[in-house]
Amino acid sequence: MITKEIQVSGITFRLTLTDPIISQVKNLKSLYNTAYEDPESFEQLSTEISSAIQEISTAIEPKADDIHLDSLIQEIIKTVDDKTAEIKKITNEKVEKKTSKKSRRKK
Repeated sequence: MITKEIQVSGITFRLTLTDPIISQVKNLKSLYNTAYEDPESFEQLSTEISSAIQEISTAIEPKADDIHLDSLIQEIIKTVDDKTAEIKKITNEKVEKKTSKKSRRKK
């Protein structure tokens, strides 16, 4: 679990990222991309988008009002993307270290 503070319009929100919330954020990002690529599908996806946003908003303290929610969701998506990239980088570094250790032993 990761807790992060995000500032939107001078208000500090605390975001608690858990695995289910991260999954919802990734799902929301996918829904946004689908709606962007096919604008006619937006109406069909709007219920799913609203549901994902509602789920994500449970991880935010204090509760965000509609005025701040869009900017806050954008920051949350950015935060999850950054954390995912960081984890991927660390994982790749560990794999590279293991690979280089194995090749040294064979010599």
